[in-house]
Amino acid sequence: MKKVIIVDDESSARSLIKEYLEDHPDCIVMQECNNGVDAVKSINMFKPDLVFLDIQMPGFNGFEVIEKLDKIPQIIFTTAYDEYALQAFDVHAVDYLLKPIKQERFDEAMVCLAKNSLTQSSRLEEYVSQMVNNDNYLDKLLIWKKGKLIKLATEEIVWIKADGNYAKIITTTQTLLSSMSLKNIELKLHPHHFIKVHRSAIVNIDAIKELYRHQSSFQMILSNGDVVKVSRSYTDDIKKRII
Repeated sequence: MKKVIIVDDESSARSLIKEYLEDHPDCIVMQECNNGVDAVKSINMFKPDLVFLDIQMPGFNGFEVIEKLDKIPQIIFTTAYDEYALQAFDVHAVDYLLKPIKQERFDEAMVCLAKNSLTQSSRLEEYVSQMVNNDNYLDKLLIWKKGKLIKLATEEIVWIKADGNYAKIITTTQTLLSSMSLKNIELKLHPHHFIKVHRSAIVNIDAIKELYRHQSSFQMILSNGDVVKVSRSYTDDIKKRII
């Protein structure tokens, strides 16, 4: 059984969360709070597993509440303001729900709780990446590494390969495991700088050191020494880049 505390200065918001929790019988609501001061007292007393936490409220705001806790539980922020998302990830929030909260979105957050930390971070990583750059294509990605979000300039990427439902991002100095799929990352990268060479591989064009024929297709040698095969179905795209 998962102990839950709901913190929100709006009674209607608390009631909605309780209603949505009815579909999650493994959760039991221990306490409701309508201000930050009572929230600190209740969380430290009941030591819940999960807290639904509003940000703007009387007494202490949501982040001030977290600073005053003896032990930080899993946190799902519930707020009408998206500008706090980056700060939310500094405290390793499980999710960030924007009001008005839809049940489908609420249930997605609850599913994250039951999965490993990498899956928990996937929606957050993608959400914050979208906030870092509002253009269609990103020049920076936010990637989880050892429990923290790090900012990675896309120009540092040598290539990206699929790893199951996730993706390994290989840079000049390290390999990072992203909780986003290769397909989702591809949509965020500018096609002038990145090219898909295989259904499971994307390459930074600036990182291509050599390109040579291999049977009926090509192979690439990249700036870090990695060799990447070009799938036959992507050969035409490569040829278009050759002058």
